[in-house]
Amino acid sequence: MVHGLLVFLKKLRTFCTYLATKLFSFSKSAQQSMKYSLQFICQNNPLFAQAIYFTSISFAGYAALKVLKPREKPNTLNDLDLLFTSVSASTVSSMATVEMEDFSSTQLWLLTILMLVGGEVFTSMLGLYFTQAKFDTKGSADRRSYSAYVDIESSNSTKSGPNSTQGTKVTVPLSELHLQEKDQVEPKAIESLDAQGVLNRKGIGFVIFSVFTAISSVGNCGFTPVNENMVIFQKNTILLLLIIPQILAGNTLLAPCLRLVVWSLKKITGKEEYYFILEHPEAIRCKHLMSSKECIYLILTVVTFIITQAILFCSLEWSSEALQEMNSYQKIVGAFFMSTNARHAGESIVDLSSLPSVILVLYTIMMYLPGYTSFLPKDDEHHSKAEMKGKRKRLLENWIFSQLSYLAIFVMLICITEREAMTTDPLNFNVFSILFEVVSAYGNVGFSVSYSCKRLLNHDVHCKDASYGFVGKWSDKGKVILIIVMVFGRLKTFNMKGGRAWKLR
Repeated sequence: MVHGLLVFLKKLRTFCTYLATKLFSFSKSAQQSMKYSLQFICQNNPLFAQAIYFTSISFAGYAALKVLKPREKPNTLNDLDLLFTSVSASTVSSMATVEMEDFSSTQLWLLTILMLVGGEVFTSMLGLYFTQAKFDTKGSADRRSYSAYVDIESSNSTKSGPNSTQGTKVTVPLSELHLQEKDQVEPKAIESLDAQGVLNRKGIGFVIFSVFTAISSVGNCGFTPVNENMVIFQKNTILLLLIIPQILAGNTLLAPCLRLVVWSLKKITGKEEYYFILEHPEAIRCKHLMSSKECIYLILTVVTFIITQAILFCSLEWSSEALQEMNSYQKIVGAFFMSTNARHAGESIVDLSSLPSVILVLYTIMMYLPGYTSFLPKDDEHHSKAEMKGKRKRLLENWIFSQLSYLAIFVMLICITEREAMTTDPLNFNVFSILFEVVSAYGNVGFSVSYSCKRLLNHDVHCKDASYGFVGKWSDKGKVILIIVMVFGRLKTFNMKGGRAWKLR
């Protein structure tokens, strides 16, 4: 009997060893499968990958904001406002439904992290990581031969989205397969010489203000830790001049700045990898790497837009009440600050509701334009031929709306949800104010015409003006729609060609 028990235990041990080996092999295989599946999804369906990414960090931010307690009023921030703020920070939209000073320091640090991981610089680094992972999966035979093939698409294929398939193959040294590893634009702390008194009065630390504002500016989010945004700093020209280049470097001029960095590294190190990047930026498959010609066009476009807006702002607002306490130099700096922010950042030194309608219309157009908009001519002949030769049109693509169509749909939906307020409070809830808010959220800018109790037709003694945006006075349904608009706007690069099948005759 003892012998039989020993035999049974031996067989049981053998079986357990065999089972453990199989489970280990299965877990390793499953891990590899999940890794390759994730890489495949990210490389072949970037829209899905980015949608999952922004959704995940938004809900994670909401959960963290829910756990962390506000500054003084723990019951004033409801769940929808916390979710709205989290989505606004992660999509760098800076739309607000609550006072920023209601958040505690720990919550501000959390919003800082959300702005950082949701900014264009960080997300582009993730894209380069997955591109590099694709190259890393190539066979060892290619590695031993010290060369591999890299698909180099046409000069405009980096902007054509996931449907681009045409390209030529060029033999590139293996060391150049890791060209994605390069310095990124890093945020710098802002040194405001005369702002510390204001911060001390509000009980906000200088360090958290500097880091928060710097990351918000580089990420083009537009959030600031104070309720008044940058209005209380409208005379601090040094602070405004420090923020302007950070805003430009973080979005509209990110591509020229990145090319300048690569060019500088090539001059300093003399490595061929940097020369290859400058000559074939499309090989890296990063939309922020452009040719020198494209960078020049982009810089001229951005400068033209800024100067045009600044001239119009100065000509119409020079003697306005909002700028009456500023001298001429401060007004000029403020005009350029507003013009820089109108594209995507959203920081403001004046109450936008006090600006003339023509400026608001111009800002609406600027907010709608993508960051890399260029009105100078480009050579698209090669791209057109390649596209016509190899593209297979799918039925679904013929039914994709243009971006203007989506904006019109969102505006109509919000007009439905806010129809009662539009009837009782028409001066605040008008179609243009709603359109301005929607375009601002879609462009991830953050400008808002705000809400004013003075515009009420029937005076309400209980009405209180707030520093947050116009959306803060919307219904819950309207806020949910604007959350969708912010996420949709963050992913708008995947629908740049929408609506091409719709012909207006």
